[in-house]
Amino acid sequence: MRLPLPALLCCSAASLLLLLLRWRRRSGLWRKVRAARQRQERSLVRMEMAVQRFREQHPSVNVVSILKLPLPELTKKLRDGSLPLEHVFYAYVGKALSHLWALPAFPKALQMATETNCITEYLQESETQVQKMKPVGKLGLLYGVPVSLKDSIDCQGHDSTLGFIRNINKPVAEDSVVVQVLRRQGAIPFVKTNVPQSLVSYDCNNLIFGQTFNPLLYTRSPGGSTGGEGALIGGGGSILGFGTDLGGSLRFPAAFCGICAFKPTGNRLSKKGVVSGIPGQKAVTAAVGPMAKDVESLALSMRALLCEDMFSLDSSVPPIPFNEEVYSSTQPLRIGYYETDFFTMPSPAMRRAIRETKQLLEDAGHTLVPFELMNVDYAFFNFCVKGVFADGGASFLRKFKGELEESSLGMLWLMKSPNWLKNVLSWITKPFMPRFSAVLASMRANTVDQVWSLHCEIEEFSQQFTAQWKKLNLDVMLCPMLGPALGIGYPPKLSVAVSYTMLYNALDFPAGVVPVTMVTDEDEEELKDYQGYFRDWWDRTMAKAFRGSVGLPVSVQCVALPWQEELCLRFMKEVETLALKNNSFI
Repeated sequence: MRLPLPALLCCSAASLLLLLLRWRRRSGLWRKVRAARQRQERSLVRMEMAVQRFREQHPSVNVVSILKLPLPELTKKLRDGSLPLEHVFYAYVGKALSHLWALPAFPKALQMATETNCITEYLQESETQVQKMKPVGKLGLLYGVPVSLKDSIDCQGHDSTLGFIRNINKPVAEDSVVVQVLRRQGAIPFVKTNVPQSLVSYDCNNLIFGQTFNPLLYTRSPGGSTGGEGALIGGGGSILGFGTDLGGSLRFPAAFCGICAFKPTGNRLSKKGVVSGIPGQKAVTAAVGPMAKDVESLALSMRALLCEDMFSLDSSVPPIPFNEEVYSSTQPLRIGYYETDFFTMPSPAMRRAIRETKQLLEDAGHTLVPFELMNVDYAFFNFCVKGVFADGGASFLRKFKGELEESSLGMLWLMKSPNWLKNVLSWITKPFMPRFSAVLASMRANTVDQVWSLHCEIEEFSQQFTAQWKKLNLDVMLCPMLGPALGIGYPPKLSVAVSYTMLYNALDFPAGVVPVTMVTDEDEEELKDYQGYFRDWWDRTMAKAFRGSVGLPVSVQCVALPWQEELCLRFMKEVETLALKNNSFI
């Protein structure tokens, strides 16, 4: 039956109006994006001008020698006054931009801000902080140290966007506790760095600030979600940075960019004032942690943060100061290890990194004990995926309401599907795509009773894992870390590859990464035989993502039991020292 002409005209007008309203809304969002990008550009220009003024006033400052100083030595010189605070500050502001200073010593890592697109905002008040700071009285452990901050860490007067347009031009009212303590310890936050939209990704791309690139090879991802920090520190533009980790968000960027990172037990450092990608979920534990070029810098930052200021500002943080005796111990360690989790097949370089590190540790007098991982696939799907998205992804999806969605977040369509459709698709795909089927089944909305049962199951799994650890009388664990850096665009396609890192968020164990070797021609040749454990689309894509990586860094992961951060760092330091002595990573 044909509609009468008036009704047809009304329907057409209504459709046209809806299209117009949608176009106006999207146009408004893109205007906000363009304004944010212009603000970012102006911010970088202010950095440029500040460095130029300093350069003109102090033409003889040896910037290269300042940038070469490791953090412990730099802090010593700042505290005893042998190195002027402003020289250090502008050296790092300049290095973060460095197209102003033609430094031949850093040919490819220059132009950090523009080439890697890692900085979202310059904290101009840092210049005032530098001017006001005087070397009098008791100086903080990080006196005069420029530090960089992940976008999601609140800094007074600045946005914490998480890559969402709705968060543009919404400066936060006060510093996060971590930033407050950093300032009290004399540190100078000077930039905020880029993240993927929503933080739930180990790439680093959003519609506001765009894609961040790996400073070692621009066709590679810097990792995520603390990807801006990884790129900035990996390229030498920051000596110390801070980010967060829900499933490897500190460890991926560190491994991909050839630096060190440390994820403590969830509550060892304050998360007050740190914006979560999925607030409210408790199944998988997030943590705040540091990133730096070396382990000693990580230890210094933990030493500075674990102080009375931290404990008084956030009563949820246990008042446990840094244990120097444990960190500085030289007693031989009993170390568990495994080469694979039998879920994500390691690249040849990953497997070699574990074997070589194991041998170095044994040669140094430590005892290495094989550790058999069990039920990683079950833990990944039923604890990690199901735990993080226990509401079927409803709270996560709400963040995208009225937003322009980053197309690389392929999981969104899954969450938008009703439970019945997820069930049907899971059943259909199970015979030939078992992992995809399990993801679908794990993303269903759960009842309160089911969530409580899940929490009980995770606790039981943690107790069993710890019992196995203690039965072997282990001090620490040596584990693989995904690497080398995947190509741009691959991380969103390979979400299952977070199995090596997310396990220790579900267990809430402290974990850190240390670079130990680089991909060789032999590794590349062996990669031709890479098939994976499931031989599905994910495994085939993983093989492609690893290719062409000769010369890129590969890391190992060091793990300890909850609240044993100092022991974990001590183990990381041992691994780093042996790798450097062996010249396996330079």
